[in-house]
Amino acid sequence: MSDDFPNTANALTEPNGLLAMGGDLSPRRLLRAYSSGIFPWFDAEQPILWWAPNPRMVLLPGQFHASRSFKKRLRTIPFTLTVNQHFDAVIQACAAPREEEQGTWIIPAMQAAYGELHRLGVAHSIEVLLEGSWSAAYMALQLAGLSLGSPCSPAFLMHQKPPSRR
Repeated sequence: MSDDFPNTANALTEPNGLLAMGGDLSPRRLLRAYSSGIFPWFDAEQPILWWAPNPRMVLLPGQFHASRSFKKRLRTIPFTLTVNQHFDAVIQACAAPREEEQGTWIIPAMQAAYGELHRLGVAHSIEVLLEGSWSAAYMALQLAGLSLGSPCSPAFLMHQKPPSRR
């Protein structure tokens, strides 16, 4: 498979968005894919599957509206927002199987590929830490994605419920 992908208009409608199969997770191929609106999603027993579903969800930060109650709630939660401080931990947390599922699609090869993109300065992480410092913090929200100009392409998102307090 070359680094070129089929036109996204040729993606299947069932399953929605399946576009191609095969290739590798090299930085060059991943960057080409994401810049074309294509992303890999597969599990350990499958070949690499490339997707371009229609419709795609697009969140434009300038059009996001936070309600008054949401803003008020944010002011009551002690949190720290960090960027690229815990990239590997974010990827590992996102790769952990969820309670209701058996496995994960973020297999070691995918983790390594995004780690390489991070080292190249293209993949980034955003971490929301509760309770202040990393050592005592609880990482409540993690997001990792690629910055390819505009827009940013989120790749992984993980949310954890905070531990109960007495």
